[in-house]
Amino acid sequence: MENKFNFEGLAWKWMRYSAFLLIPLVWIHAIIQALIVGGHNLSLDYVAMRWAIWGWRVYDIFLLAFAFSHGMNGLRQVLMDFVKGSRPRRLLNGLIFFAWLLLTALGATAVIGGVRMP
Repeated sequence: MENKFNFEGLAWKWMRYSAFLLIPLVWIHAIIQALIVGGHNLSLDYVAMRWAIWGWRVYDIFLLAFAFSHGMNGLRQVLMDFVKGSRPRRLLNGLIFFAWLLLTALGATAVIGGVRMP
């Protein structure tokens, strides 16, 4: 039996896994930010205080990475309806993956670099 790599199957699974992981990440984020802290209390000082704790930085990076990968995978699925041929599809998959990787790394760098407390 030949074990062949199936990108579409992997992308399909990742869409489900990322959605499953996003549910608690987004709800916890929304409850804390909107209900507990309140939108009117959000400020740069609050973000700096929150990002002073590494656990919150890791949490925000996971939220960024899973939400963005879920969205990019959805965009990829929509664009695949308009792209014909295996070579253009491979190119599109590579470009979308590279864009996701680059922008997620940039966002993670911003979270890690964070806001400096005075």
